[in-house]
Amino acid sequence: MPGTSLAVEADGLHKRYRSKVAVDEVSLSIPAGEIFGILGRNGAGKTTTVELVAGLRRPDRGTVRVLGLDAQRDRARLRQLLGVQLQESHLHAALTVAELVRLYGTFYRDPLDSGELIESVGLTGSRDVRFQNLSGGQQQRLSIALALVGRPRVVILDELTTGLDPEARRQMWSTVESLRDDGVTVLLVSHAMEEVERLCDRVALLDAGRVVALDSPSGLVRRAGFAQRVTFLAAEPVPKRLLEGLDGVERVRADGGRVVVEGRGDLLQVVSVALVRAGIVVTETRGEHATLDDAFVALTGRHLDNERHDHERQDDDKEALR
Repeated sequence: MPGTSLAVEADGLHKRYRSKVAVDEVSLSIPAGEIFGILGRNGAGKTTTVELVAGLRRPDRGTVRVLGLDAQRDRARLRQLLGVQLQESHLHAALTVAELVRLYGTFYRDPLDSGELIESVGLTGSRDVRFQNLSGGQQQRLSIALALVGRPRVVILDELTTGLDPEARRQMWSTVESLRDDGVTVLLVSHAMEEVERLCDRVALLDAGRVVALDSPSGLVRRAGFAQRVTFLAAEPVPKRLLEGLDGVERVRADGGRVVVEGRGDLLQVVSVALVRAGIVVTETRGEHATLDDAFVALTGRHLDNERHDHERQDDDKEALR
């Protein structure tokens, strides 16, 4: 294998399906041993991007090298070094968990022990269950096991914890962290903010097939433009001028009928004092720090999971503020 300090080098990737551009000039440089997140809404181009990286799809233009190997020309060699878990698993329905893990192990020179691997993904009690009889969460765990069976140096995990219960989700997170400890590079595709914030060293935000920002989770949060947020529900309309002139306040808006104040400093105390002095009764007051979701909104203009249109947000503003 050619030596390289970068595990993944993608340059100018472009992929179109008929009239839709799925990936638009995406370039990524991912060092070995990093957990690299790809975050975006449904249809943002996340899965197509990692399929191009894995060599599963051919780009219309652009190049990909993984561990120094060309993702298209060197696919046979790359299979021994790359593990891939995609959202949908198409496996032999009649084979059991243990049979599938052993089968996939034969594709590699030095596979992991099948029993230990099955235990590590929490499927010991289902080792003799046929694939067609597994729940969605169990199928997800199995697909992760199959991605890891060949001791890969780069792993692509697409929506890692979809369908998993909280305990299984935490177990998968620990598995990913142990991969990084072993020097394995992980590409994690997700729309789960908590997962990305906990696991990823860096994150690329994709929107409409393009990388709109790339930074550490904390770096992206700083780009949200504020440090804190105070939300509350008022018993009567709140004059915007009452809050906009306060020390540290940078923005006042409404979200679903709830008043949201964004800014810096001791924001909760400043807002609370102003409301009390004005004789305005509020409920459900909550102070929060900026999150990765806030960064996504700031950088793309849209919520990751909220599909409401802008004119609906404007209607909310009219209801809550005058």
